[in-house]
Amino acid sequence: MITMEYQALLEPGETDVIVVSFPDVPEAITQGDDREDALEQAQDALGLALLTYIELGRDLPAPGKPKKGLVPVCVEPATAAKIAVLDAFRKAGITKSELAERLGKDHKEVRRILDPMHLTKIGPLNEALRALGHRMVISFGKAA
Repeated sequence: MITMEYQALLEPGETDVIVVSFPDVPEAITQGDDREDALEQAQDALGLALLTYIELGRDLPAPGKPKKGLVPVCVEPATAAKIAVLDAFRKAGITKSELAERLGKDHKEVRRILDPMHLTKIGPLNEALRALGHRMVISFGKAA
C-alpha cells in the first residue's frame, strides 16, 4: 500500500517566511507567510514534485518514518489518486488503448486520466485503479 504522507521540515526563512522542505523528496521545497500557509503550500509542492517523479519515469520515494522536529504533510487526495493511477499504469506495462478497453472508455478520456496536469475527479481515478488491479483506501487522522 502506498501512503502519500511525507515528513516536512519547517524553518524560518530570511524574510519573515517559513521555508518547507522534505528530506525524502528534495525536489519539493516551498515557503509560506505563516505555519498554516506554509503547510498549504507544502501540500501543493509535494504533489507537484511526486507528479514530476512519475513524468520522469522514476519510482516514488518511500516516505520516511516520523521524526522529532518534522511535520507530516499529505498529498491532496485528488492528486494522490492521480499519482497512484499514473504509477500503477507505468508499472502495469500496458498501452493507453488497453486501459481504455479495460475501462470501456473512449481513448480521449483515458488520455485525460493519464495526463498528470489534467484535473480528474476521484471516481474515474478509482475506476482506473481497479482496472489496473489496485484499490483506493482512504484514511484520516488528526491534523498536524
